[in-house]
Amino acid sequence: MAYTPQLTRTYSGTLRRIAWTYEIPMTEALKSILDYAAKYTDSQKVCKACRDDSFCDQCPFNQSSDTNQIPT
Repeated sequence: MAYTPQLTRTYSGTLRRIAWTYEIPMTEALKSILDYAAKYTDSQKVCKACRDDSFCDQCPFNQSSDTNQIPT
């Protein structure tokens, strides 16, 4: 992983509570939140602003990719 942002105590606590609610690890909760956000974000805007074309085949914003499915 190239960059790992630090979470404030508030955001870490929020993530922890979401994870507890669904009885999953925080890492899985964060992945699910990002998958959900990707599903409802304008893919064309993201692709237009993107600065890294080495990730397109795995990118959840890529319309031809099937990685934008939220696991159940």
